[in-house]
Amino acid sequence: MKINRRAALKVGGTGAVLAAAGGVWRAWEQGVWSAGEGPAYEPWRRWRSDPSEGPLALVRAAILAANPHNSQPWLFRVGASRIDLFADPARDIGAVDPDHREMYIGLGCALENLLLAAGARGLAWRLALMPDRAHATHVARIDLTPGPRATSELYEAIPHRHTNRGPYDRSRAVPPDLLDAMTRTAGDDARLSWLVSDTDRRRLGQLIVRATEAIVADDAQSRASARWFRFRWADVQRHRDGITIDANLTDPLMRVAAKMLPPLSRERSDRFWLAATRPGRPRVAAPAPPGDRAGTRAPAAEPADRARRPRAGPGDRADVRAGAHGARRRRGLAGVDDLPGRLPDAAGGTQSAPRRRGPSDLGVAKQEGVHPARAGISRSRARRYSRSGLRCRSRTARAGP
Repeated sequence: MKINRRAALKVGGTGAVLAAAGGVWRAWEQGVWSAGEGPAYEPWRRWRSDPSEGPLALVRAAILAANPHNSQPWLFRVGASRIDLFADPARDIGAVDPDHREMYIGLGCALENLLLAAGARGLAWRLALMPDRAHATHVARIDLTPGPRATSELYEAIPHRHTNRGPYDRSRAVPPDLLDAMTRTAGDDARLSWLVSDTDRRRLGQLIVRATEAIVADDAQSRASARWFRFRWADVQRHRDGITIDANLTDPLMRVAAKMLPPLSRERSDRFWLAATRPGRPRVAAPAPPGDRAGTRAPAAEPADRARRPRAGPGDRADVRAGAHGARRRRGLAGVDDLPGRLPDAAGGTQSAPRRRGPSDLGVAKQEGVHPARAGISRSRARRYSRSGLRCRSRTARAGP
């Protein structure tokens, strides 16, 4: 059968129009033009709500805190003059955090935000950690009374604290005074150490690679991590938690491609993650000039006693301090990136139960847990993670979908 030129052009044109329409529909379905919008991101805009909400307003600040895998493992019971903070066992990250260490540190970060908000609202607070030893999920009790208003730079920076996973400008040094301020801000309950020599950063990078290799090789940990990935835009809006494409990919072309293409399998996601930790990638695994600083945060004493774990939460102040610096400058943000891999995993341990101890060759004592991070002048703005809103039941405020 012979097809004339006009018919061929018509068929080709129709195909192109259909392909373009399909591409537009896919882009709309995957939220390519809607990053940071919708119900999943509303808590970032409403965090400083009507003062008439009373103590509930403090919870709006608390739920914006850093936490593992954006699992948001918290529950709040709110009364007229008291807030109780609970761990939500349904939101632990499984084999990746078998002893719930990361969960409790994340709860400490939420507690830190809550106390900053209390001061800004003119409320004095009295804190009791793990007030009921018979119930391990009861993390804190905060009693509130009227007090002087104390708005701080850290409070104002709460909505600007985001993990920046993009490349940093390695030709520009982080101001020494900012590093010193971040170190002081961490307080007495968490120790912040900066690794500035090429040797230390190379050693840290090697440990991160080994840790990541161990995690992806462990089927239980790999599956536990994959549970929190939200590839579909509909899932981002429905669950309002977990790890999203928008927050993890700062390159616009890569972000669009990742949204338009079918979701990666768990195995391919693991390979992509591992490749991002190896030398040659924009991580501390490769030697870096003075513009890049690797940091480790460790609690002053790594506790088997859960009562001390939330005390590592104030170490998040260093991240908030970096966010405050970025908010003031608007461009050339100073940011903190939580590096892939978990240093304690690299120190040894059995499958699905890694030993949570820091490597002594980086100056971290054996009894200390460690959390690696990277600080630098970022080339692009960090994007927000999704957040659950508040749901009230019998004076209990829960962060949930």
